Amino acid sequence: MVTLESLVPADHLLRKVDAAIDFGFIRDLTEGLYCPDNGRPPIAPEVLFKALFIGYLFGIRSERQLMREIEVNVAYRWFLGLRLTDNVFDASTFSQNRRRRFDGTDIAQNIFDHIVEQAIAQGLVDGTVLYTDSTHLKASANKGRFDVELVAKSRADYWDALDDAVSTDRAAHGKKPLKPKPREPQIKETKISRTDPDAGYMVRDGKPKGFFYLDHRTVDSRHNIITDTHTTAGNVHDSIPYLGRLDRQRERFDLDVKAVGLDAGYASAPIAQGLEERDVLGVTGYLRPSDRKGMMRKREFTYDRDANVYRCPEGQALPYATTDREGYRHYKSDPAKCGDCPLLASCTTNPKGQKTLSRHVWADARERTDAHRLTDWGKRIYARRKETVERSFADAKQLFGHRYARYRGLIGAKWQCLLAATAQNIKKIATVMHARRKNSPA
Repeated sequence: MVTLESLVPADHLLRKVDAAIDFGFIRDLTEGLYCPDNGRPPIAPEVLFKALFIGYLFGIRSERQLMREIEVNVAYRWFLGLRLTDNVFDASTFSQNRRRRFDGTDIAQNIFDHIVEQAIAQGLVDGTVLYTDSTHLKASANKGRFDVELVAKSRADYWDALDDAVSTDRAAHGKKPLKPKPREPQIKETKISRTDPDAGYMVRDGKPKGFFYLDHRTVDSRHNIITDTHTTAGNVHDSIPYLGRLDRQRERFDLDVKAVGLDAGYASAPIAQGLEERDVLGVTGYLRPSDRKGMMRKREFTYDRDANVYRCPEGQALPYATTDREGYRHYKSDPAKCGDCPLLASCTTNPKGQKTLSRHVWADARERTDAHRLTDWGKRIYARRKETVERSFADAKQLFGHRYARYRGLIGAKWQCLLAATAQNIKKIATVMHARRKNSPA
């Protein structure tokens, strides 16, 4: 007699997953989305999502192909609780449930969170050091078919705190407060795809140009468990949602974060200030200054903190002038003294011969955060980026079909990023727990 149980190898990945992960919570999460006493019996929600996870775990991007594979693969049938003689549900079941039952819900986020909680319960998440970065997913949209429209840029998490800092700084320098004005996002011309309007036109050094989505992902340092994934259009800067997502992880999972490792895209004064306010040490990559060729660099001017002035290489002081709404203090030279300066041609192109330097109100926090990168512990933390979040993205693209957006629209992209991250966590938990059981004394 041959049984389905005997046909699945003992070391198959799905056996490890079945032994390590409890999927029963999915039924409780989705209970309110099903009618208990009307209509045909539905596909069990845990079976539906387990089938989706099979697709991500084994790199099957097409849901139609996934159902064909489930039909002939005994391991997949065993994992879903289907007998050899049971019919497999149609692939349209996925799309119909997304469109009719799960649309407008946070079910994918809740499933992701519950899997992270299972990892925490097994001691696989430390939470002391987190690594964050973003990767792009090519949208299903032709980069040559677009309209140009005026669009508001994304709102930064730190705007309210910046308004308070600007008011305090102007008062400290004896300046009148700025007139109250709601801080509105900057309006700029943006390419909007005719095929997928939610995708953003991405232009980054060393990256392909076109319509993309961004997966902003945070990984824990202990076992590379993904603790957060957040999806935006491809033209949203990495730093925009960062602080809000960090707060969510600390609150949702009660993580005691001590340090974070970030690339140069997060090297900004607002991020540094936000980390200090949260008592988190930030280690960021080096951000090369964008100085004009042939002109003196800002680092050639010395900031005198006690006198609150900049001093040029010729010794002239550039005193404080004002603080603008964007949080920058302006320091201006005396044109009468600059007129005879031998360095004037390489110092400024201002027709009045006046040099202006700016310094952010949170520049001190930025300098302290930049200094962390040069310490021994900072070098060790930053060096692990390639083993943690960069490795997580590499696995996602190579093994979990994360190079391309499977669906059109931001909601579909969020669904994909959350389920792909959940599948990666499931695989990691199953692998580590299997190794523990294998190595534990009988």
